[in-house]
Amino acid sequence: MSVSTAAADQTVCAPLPVLGRDVTVPLVTGGEVAYAALDYAASAPALQRVWDDVAAYAPYYGSVHRGAGYLSQLSTDLFENARKAVAAFLGCRQDDQVVFTRSTTDSLNLLARALPADCQVFVFETEHHASLLPWQDARVSFLDAPRTPRQAVETLERALAERDPHGPALVCVTGASNVTGELWPVRELAAAAHAHGARIVLDAAQLAPHHPVDIRELDVDWVAFSGHKLYAPFGSGVLAGRADWLRAAEPYLAGGGASRKVTRRTDGGVDVEWHDSAARHEAGSPNVIGAYSIASACKALTEAGWDTLVAREQHLVRTVREGLAEVPEVRILSLFGDDAPRVGVISFVVEGWNSSHFAAALSAEYGIGVRDGLFCAHPLVRTLLGSDPQNQGECGAPEAAPGEKSLNAIRVSFGAGTPDEHVARFVTAVKELVRDGAKWRYRTEDGRCVPAV
Repeated sequence: MSVSTAAADQTVCAPLPVLGRDVTVPLVTGGEVAYAALDYAASAPALQRVWDDVAAYAPYYGSVHRGAGYLSQLSTDLFENARKAVAAFLGCRQDDQVVFTRSTTDSLNLLARALPADCQVFVFETEHHASLLPWQDARVSFLDAPRTPRQAVETLERALAERDPHGPALVCVTGASNVTGELWPVRELAAAAHAHGARIVLDAAQLAPHHPVDIRELDVDWVAFSGHKLYAPFGSGVLAGRADWLRAAEPYLAGGGASRKVTRRTDGGVDVEWHDSAARHEAGSPNVIGAYSIASACKALTEAGWDTLVAREQHLVRTVREGLAEVPEVRILSLFGDDAPRVGVISFVVEGWNSSHFAAALSAEYGIGVRDGLFCAHPLVRTLLGSDPQNQGECGAPEAAPGEKSLNAIRVSFGAGTPDEHVARFVTAVKELVRDGAKWRYRTEDGRCVPAV
């Protein structure tokens, strides 16, 4: 699918209904305004469709897998059908497993626990901490930030060519940056990994809510993502992909549900036979509502139509980028350049402003929620800002307003539920703050910039 579909008729591209769309928040300057949630990259609001599905199921809530009662059997069917729905959403292969987890972070830590002995892991410094940090027990090669998609592939190819070709290896890569929103060349990186006998896991936390993700088309071995970024409530995630490493590994958690058979030995010990299915890594009572909500979100996005969703989002991306380009004091952060395809995630710095101060003013004076900081991708943000990767980088004013070191960058992010008005208000607010300054005084409280009262 090409982002050129942005030319589609915008009149049929209304935002999908989400929770919170009618919430109003107070302004420090007086009055209230409809809240503009522009922090989708952290957590997207739940789709109304998902919430309605969960509410309809809630009276029928029951234990799963081992209950003889009607509600238990109903809940078991719902849970396992959710697994099938996620597999269809991701284009899983016939033998792939879908494991329900708590989040992308949980999924990648699960995979890290399942690595074969002496596995070497290759990961770019540009990754979110969820995919940068779980590999502590493996031999990890951290790769420098590339400046073009082609350079990313070449960097990986060189690193893989130098490894021991006889041992297991895994490449971990993001599908879309949580800092710049830029799309990574996943298919090409997968081809490079497989050409050198390595496997690849895709961190799709920022890709799955914005673009279709097909395991077979991308030729990746695993995909990880979070429900709370995919318009579902908090607390659920997915690891989907090849079963062999997962079957061979000790269970991620030991307990009921993961075990097929437990017997006492004559010496007083215990013998355990673990499941070979996804249940092997889903010990304990599962988050049935979380799994169901993810499946509901997958169905809702598919039914809405990816061409329409992508076209509308690209319209919003252009609106923000063109609006920020009219403000000379604003610098948008990018690895691959202005022409790189991207999702609705944009980070920037403002000359003369501390990032925390600017974000606080957007919230307090305009009712706009964005994020400031290093976005759990510290090495990447520091690289983009040109600071020493070992040091706390700075942007904006040399002193924070009020009085602390800069928190580095500002991120605006949006998606299928974002109204045009929220994006237009954001662009207007940036221009007014840069031109006129903040209307209110701010102070530091617990490391955050907040309105002074």
